Amino acid sequence: MCEIYSGAEPELFELKTRSIRIDGVVTSIRLEAIFWQLIEEIAEDAGISVAVFLTRIYHEVIARHGKVSNFASLLRVACTTWLNQGKRLVLRQAEDHSLLFD
Repeated sequence: MCEIYSGAEPELFELKTRSIRIDGVVTSIRLEAIFWQLIEEIAEDAGISVAVFLTRIYHEVIARHGKVSNFASLLRVACTTWLNQGKRLVLRQAEDHSLLFD
């Protein structure tokens, strides 16, 4: 069972650091390569750049909680939430499709 996890390509969990600018301030974010790939997909699906996506999520967290305590962790959770929503959407579409043919 664990082969699907332990067999992941090392490049996917290699840490990558990117510099981004939020509100004119340059900061570095260090994430595993797979999370950068997912962030790029999320931004592309939304029709925005990665920089705009990161800035928006940063501002939303500030508006909601008043601060961002661990932005990198927040981004990892955002990625897994996005993946889970996609999974639920696929399941919902499959259920809707099966209802049509029952």
